[in-house]
Amino acid sequence: MNKNISYTRDGFFISEDSILPRKITEDAIEGMDLVRNGEYDTGMTPNPSPWNPGDDPNVLCKIEMPQRASSSIMKLIEHPVLGRWVADVVGASWIQVWWVQLLYKPPVSEGAEILNIGWHQDRQYWSAWEEESELFTAWVALSDVNVNSGPMRFIRGSHNWGNLDAGDFFGQDLNDLRENIKIPEGAHWIEEPAILKPGGVSCHDRRTLHGSGPNTSSDSRRSFAVHMRTENSEPKGNLREGLTEYIDDYSICPVIFGGI
Repeated sequence: MNKNISYTRDGFFISEDSILPRKITEDAIEGMDLVRNGEYDTGMTPNPSPWNPGDDPNVLCKIEMPQRASSSIMKLIEHPVLGRWVADVVGASWIQVWWVQLLYKPPVSEGAEILNIGWHQDRQYWSAWEEESELFTAWVALSDVNVNSGPMRFIRGSHNWGNLDAGDFFGQDLNDLRENIKIPEGAHWIEEPAILKPGGVSCHDRRTLHGSGPNTSSDSRRSFAVHMRTENSEPKGNLREGLTEYIDDYSICPVIFGGI
């Protein structure tokens, strides 16, 4: 099926194969490890983050705007192959990266807390943008993401359910979160896991419900959430602050399809 037709119907699309070149992926893995260790080859730091070098390695590592600190991560997010693939999925003629998050989910260790990502819609955290701005996320896998890795799980068609104002990214009780999400009458909760190869990508709409369970594999789940927009988007009040503070700086938030 056509990528855009599938994305429009389901609110997400998952690549069956690797999208990015192997060298780009391998270099980004090295860059991820350096950033997690507090080593920044650009001389810049990431933005203030929930996890910082030296924090507990057995919890979810979430680092904001890591491309500021790593040239290899920047090469991944601005790669033209990623831009073309995403443009094909969402049917866009212009795409800019406006925010990036490094996500490193270690395997469940004995005595450690279970690491879930609670059900949520990205849009509930993106109030810096005007309501109908075209926003979406490319989730790039650096490791093999299988059923045991705690893959992202998308709720099919949930992008059509409106802003639910429910859920919690950091919530750990997935069942409780689900019970408190009121879905439209006649709608069905159908989950689909994003099984990805290294260099594979999934793309989801700003209103698509998603979450993930614990990583019960033997390897860490490595990824980047690359948040993107089309020209049909506008910061609220035309402000450049918070999540929109870098959108005029293409060295940090590159246009990856359609040119400047």
